[in-house]
Amino acid sequence: MAITRTTTRAVNGLAARWAEAWEERTAGGAASPDEGTVFSPVGVWPLLALLADGAHGAARAELAGAVGLPAEECASAARELLRGPATVRGLESALGLWTAPTVELREPWGAGLPADAHGRLSGDPAVDQLELDTWAAKRTGGLIERMPVEVREDTQLVLASALALRTTWLRPFREGPWAPGTGPWADRVLRGLSRTSALLDRVGVAETPDGHVTELRVLGDTAVDVHLLLGEEQMTAGQVLRAGVGLLDDRRRVVSGFRLPYGEPGPGLHVFRSPSTRPLPPLLTAETVAFDLQAQHDLLGLHRLFGLTTARDTREGHFPGISAAPLAIGSAQQSTMAKFAARGFRSAAVTALGAVGSAPPEPRWITTEVRAVFDRPFAFLAVHRHSRLVLTAGWVTDPELYPDDDEG
Repeated sequence: MAITRTTTRAVNGLAARWAEAWEERTAGGAASPDEGTVFSPVGVWPLLALLADGAHGAARAELAGAVGLPAEECASAARELLRGPATVRGLESALGLWTAPTVELREPWGAGLPADAHGRLSGDPAVDQLELDTWAAKRTGGLIERMPVEVREDTQLVLASALALRTTWLRPFREGPWAPGTGPWADRVLRGLSRTSALLDRVGVAETPDGHVTELRVLGDTAVDVHLLLGEEQMTAGQVLRAGVGLLDDRRRVVSGFRLPYGEPGPGLHVFRSPSTRPLPPLLTAETVAFDLQAQHDLLGLHRLFGLTTARDTREGHFPGISAAPLAIGSAQQSTMAKFAARGFRSAAVTALGAVGSAPPEPRWITTEVRAVFDRPFAFLAVHRHSRLVLTAGWVTDPELYPDDDEG
């Protein structure tokens, strides 16, 4: 996926700010702090960049600020990001634009869109809603069934993106019942996932301004990995997610499992000597939980974050570079999902504006074992391995129950 470092930093910067803004809303009572979430910065970023290219005045400045690039660079960066997923197996993306008959696109702006991206609204909200819902379901392989915005009689333009990601772990997990001994999940039997590896560099610890964070990288077969992030118990979701994004840009801050001291060097981490009857390589044991998340985000509820404050004002048009018709943003939504399981990971986003033997011999050798345990709320990032671009991010508070303990 050929994406410049500048674009990657801009998208990841939005991811970190989004995590912080989401946390502020939970602290303010707009959402429950006990709820998990999942969101896709890659889903919304190119839409904001395209809008910035066609905007003027305060709306243009606000959108460019949210994108993190000068307005004149936004369009080319958006096209770069939209082309990138085509080179990654298991990652599909699409852009869609629908306009009312009265909206004629400016040639320079429209020419930068994919050839098959532009459709027309019929003026019948029910017919148009069905068409857009069908597009969302098709572009995500059925992972998201509806377009997150509602088509109304006064809808003049809908700009949407769809992202679908599927990857299979290079080394699958073993699935079984798991009942954590302490913490918020101690009274539940969860769908536990565990595996062992000799690759200690898959785990590491970083010291951040808000506390230590343990990172476990789970590698997929499509150059997309999922990073599980466990912070210190006093750290908030936003702090852990922000730390995880920051580590993508500075891997030197991560102390690899090969260099960890004995004891408990990080959250959920235990490093110890283990007696063995034969010479063995170091061992990494990872224990975590399966999760299945869905979330709906009202982007206008965070209009300052996304640079949409002025663009909401319907008293005047803000996008003369898109069309001569006066346009303002009336709704902006994102529907997202993420599922982490024994064999792999999948996520999607549509954004629209699982012996008895003989007595053991006497042990003669000592091996090092690292155990990483994610038995309380943690964060995750789905990351393109080579560009380090954050595709999906989230916070896990409600893992899947093991089937025998599932009342539903």
